[in-house]
Amino acid sequence: MTINPNQAVNSTVNLLPQPVLPDLFQRLEGEGDRQGLVGAYCELCDRHFFPAPDHCPDCHGPVERRVFGGKGRVYSFTVVRTKAPFSLPEPYAVGYVDLADVPLRVFALLDPLSVGSLSIGQEVILRALPLGVDAAGMPCIRPVFCLETGSLEGTRS
Repeated sequence: MTINPNQAVNSTVNLLPQPVLPDLFQRLEGEGDRQGLVGAYCELCDRHFFPAPDHCPDCHGPVERRVFGGKGRVYSFTVVRTKAPFSLPEPYAVGYVDLADVPLRVFALLDPLSVGSLSIGQEVILRALPLGVDAAGMPCIRPVFCLETGSLEGTRS
């Protein structure tokens, strides 16, 4: 069997971690490595949504795609100490974060390296971190809220 080198190169799979879902988060322009959540705004209802729906769930009108800044404050959280799905670290934390720039509370992953130091009211910032795998078992990048000061992100391997 002869392998065409061009065919082998063209058929290789990109093994670098990819975002867990398209259009869930993106880098904020002019903000370095800061990330923002991709959501939507309904002008008729004056409401923000995340994730972005195709139309307003209240009035069924059109929504405008918007990227919300990635800063917020922990409203509530819990630490999950059971077997984690998608190869997430154990234990891991999830919680509600009140976004700073829009009146919206989102449910999100919280930095697993900060599980022992989380508290309600702490300021957090959104980061895109390689964390776990996607539904196909491939490494992926997830939006994770990290403590704004003293984040342990740099110690991640």
